[in-house]
Amino acid sequence: MESIKEFREQGHKMIDYLADYFEKIEQYPVKSQVKPGDVINMLPNMPPTNAESMKDIMSDFNDIILPGITHWQHPRFHAYFPANNSYPSVLAEILTSGLGVQAMIWETSPAAAELEELTLNWFKEMMQLPENWHGVIQDTASTATLVALLTAREKYSEFVINQQGYTNQKYRIYCSSQAHSSIDKAVKILGIGNENLVKIPVNQNFEMDVIALENQIIKDISNNYTPLFVVVALGTTGTVAIDSLDAIGKVANKYNCWMHVDAAYAGSAMILPEFRETIKGLEWADSFVFNPHKWLFTNFDASVYYVKDKDALINSFAILPAYLRTHTYGKVNDYRDWGIQLGRRFRALKLWFVLRSFGTDKLKEKLREHINLAKWFESKINSDPNFELLLPRSLNVVVFRAIHSLHPDEFNEKLVTKINKSGKMYLSHTIIDENYAIRMVIGNTRVTKSHVEQSWKQINETAEKVKSE
Repeated sequence: MESIKEFREQGHKMIDYLADYFEKIEQYPVKSQVKPGDVINMLPNMPPTNAESMKDIMSDFNDIILPGITHWQHPRFHAYFPANNSYPSVLAEILTSGLGVQAMIWETSPAAAELEELTLNWFKEMMQLPENWHGVIQDTASTATLVALLTAREKYSEFVINQQGYTNQKYRIYCSSQAHSSIDKAVKILGIGNENLVKIPVNQNFEMDVIALENQIIKDISNNYTPLFVVVALGTTGTVAIDSLDAIGKVANKYNCWMHVDAAYAGSAMILPEFRETIKGLEWADSFVFNPHKWLFTNFDASVYYVKDKDALINSFAILPAYLRTHTYGKVNDYRDWGIQLGRRFRALKLWFVLRSFGTDKLKEKLREHINLAKWFESKINSDPNFELLLPRSLNVVVFRAIHSLHPDEFNEKLVTKINKSGKMYLSHTIIDENYAIRMVIGNTRVTKSHVEQSWKQINETAEKVKSE
């Protein structure tokens, strides 16, 4: 395809295709039903020698690719955490792709840099974040956490490790036993070593045990380790448990540790005043990350990262070869110096589209609707003797299990497998005190009470079928 005429024609068809997809999305199985190798075995081993028509490409897309897609935008996708999009976000992504911006520095597209600064200032206002924080868009929370760790390492080593490598530093990193696996990966990448990542036990609500944290730090200091970094979970992956920011922040400050807040999922809820008021101690944080691509209706990927010490961040990453020197350097935000990648997508555009198209009131309304639907689902679990909550609901996530059997782990695993094979809904699980637990996440852009009622009915009916097997 090389002509503008054909591009225009195919572009119109593609918008119609996506509109039809969203309109008919409930006709598709939520979870792909293909087996390993099904997709690749239907495709040729070699690329085509001659150009193929868009008609033929889309035919293969429909027949081969689409059956291998799990439909994350389906309103009965209740697994993991959502990766939501919305109509304005999709349109912004089309513009971003068409413009083909490489937003590495201000001069390569001033609007991209300044819109990034603006949208992150908007979020800071919406979420009542500290004024002395500085924001940048990363691709994912995993990258943001790695950036935070590297910045902490350089700041507390006085930027020696970037120059000389490790000598005799003995750093310790702390997180709860429920923290995200990206912490483990970041520690590996940094070369600090898994043995120096200390997993702190949790209390009955799966929040970090602050006393255990301080005792561990004291023990490590006595063994000639240097406490470097504490990860606070504002919503753990398994159960959305929320660590005590204020209590942990005081310990981190006492022992001169960098405190990083991983709010990848639950951070979006901080636009709600009633939730924001429950979060005390953010002023202790040195860095903070949340993902609008999870629960704020913005296409993956877009991770918002804030840091208190902007100079430490930039000094950790800035490299200035001759081909990147500009007359504006030092006068503007060149975001290539604020993270790992030199090349950067124009991610701010979709955030700007979403914020303007929804408005803050509508965003709050949508999140409250999801939380209220989770409250309704929680009430159904509590009133049914065949099910039990394993933890109190956290925001829009309910963790529960069926108690139909003397072997609940085996029963619940069968229940989830059977439900997912039906294609009508998609659930995922976690482990709570060595027990198999089902996670029900209600956060899709298009989910309504009717969808949640259908899901509850299917869970009940499927449990009865498993019981009778």
